[in-house]
Amino acid sequence: MSDNNKVLLTFKSDLYTYSLEQLRYISKEGVWSIGQMYDHLIVVAHEYLDNMETCAISNEEQVLGKTQFGERLYKNGSFPPIKIKLPDELNSPPNNTDSKEDLIRRMDQLIQRLSHWESEVNYIYSNYKVEHGGFGWLNAKEWYDLVMMHFHHHLRQKEELESYIL
Repeated sequence: MSDNNKVLLTFKSDLYTYSLEQLRYISKEGVWSIGQMYDHLIVVAHEYLDNMETCAISNEEQVLGKTQFGERLYKNGSFPPIKIKLPDELNSPPNNTDSKEDLIRRMDQLIQRLSHWESEVNYIYSNYKVEHGGFGWLNAKEWYDLVMMHFHHHLRQKEELESYIL
């Protein structure tokens, strides 16, 4: 089992340990609940995979590359260990109404979608790209990898949010 699958399965299995109240608990204004963090991760992962699929069906090469930040992100293989605040128009609070069962089902769907593409993504032509607002032009493999980088980035937030409820 790959490290990526382990991270996703850990996120999923941890869902079983939270009560509904713990999933929805917001410790203070401006801080997400654990359920909101999961919603954010799942929604963004599907957006990234949609972009990956756009690369897969593209037939137009893109010669432009990543931004300086995007180059650094992929060179390091991870987001910097900092909290990232998005502009307000991109930062509406994630859904906080899903049940534990809903989140588990959504994680299963995401894991299944990632598994489906895992063996195929390396065969998608690398000059078929979709633009990311902050990282520049990314190919299918880079969009796929961004899903896991994003999950890894939120591990610290997950630990912090758990400290408020456990």
